[in-house]
Amino acid sequence: MTTAPATVDELAAALRDVGYLPGARTALVSHLAVQLDKPVLVEGPAGVGKTELAKALAEVLGRDLVRLQCYEGLDEAKALYEWNYRKQLLAIQARSAAGDVGDGTKGVDDDVFGHDFLLERPLMRAIASPTPVVLLIDEIDKTDQEFEAMLLELLSDFQITIPELGRIEATSQPIVLLTSNNSRELTEALKRRCLYLWLDYPELEHELAIVRGRVPGLTASFSRRLVEVIAEIRALDLKKPPSIAESIDWARALLLLGADDIDQDVFRDTLSVIVKHRTDLDLVAERVGLRLPQAGASAD
Repeated sequence: MTTAPATVDELAAALRDVGYLPGARTALVSHLAVQLDKPVLVEGPAGVGKTELAKALAEVLGRDLVRLQCYEGLDEAKALYEWNYRKQLLAIQARSAAGDVGDGTKGVDDDVFGHDFLLERPLMRAIASPTPVVLLIDEIDKTDQEFEAMLLELLSDFQITIPELGRIEATSQPIVLLTSNNSRELTEALKRRCLYLWLDYPELEHELAIVRGRVPGLTASFSRRLVEVIAEIRALDLKKPPSIAESIDWARALLLLGADDIDQDVFRDTLSVIVKHRTDLDLVAERVGLRLPQAGASAD
């Protein structure tokens, strides 16, 4: 684990050094999260760098990243802990065969409800870690309000209560980032415990810097043309606008194919790299593709 950058500017520079280009608000909120030990709720469209921010912070701080990927129906057993029932049963059978059970079950309970029989899931692993970690609770909006309520004890006091073992408190406090694609409104109780950061699609110059940093083989003019086309596509009423990750994928695909311009043929052949819905494909091809130059024509 390394020493945390002391200022917002130092943290922003450290994030850039590991390949993440933060905006001013992103750097500020990240700095406050580190210095105040406050969880951060990061909301925004899919693919704008929410998950990457957690990965970059973990790298900058020299911490392990513990990730809980949320999904519909996620419960405590998969997020916090569960008992290793097979191992417990084998232990009880072994004691019975050895004649050590006695007249009651108290001794058995003491034996099989201990740490040796506990399966740690991401939340408990972050709490129980002897060294500080970065805990990423990814796409919290895919869970329900009952799951959010379960998180409140962890986010308020960084502790977990296990009925058979009692309260387990954090030996080191993790930095917690919760991401949401804003598919549903989260509870006020959860938001109250977090700093808040909204990440949107970047401005053209910011995205240009990201693409050029991730795909340095493209020329400056080609990179600019690419992000300009991406901006045109995002301005349409699409089911899923292309994310930053898809901009980078498109840039890599065009570089691999040896394209030196984005004309109608190149655009049509590679459109599925950035547009992922059938109806969106038709709309983008009509509104954007027809405005691009034909193969062999000048882009000017």
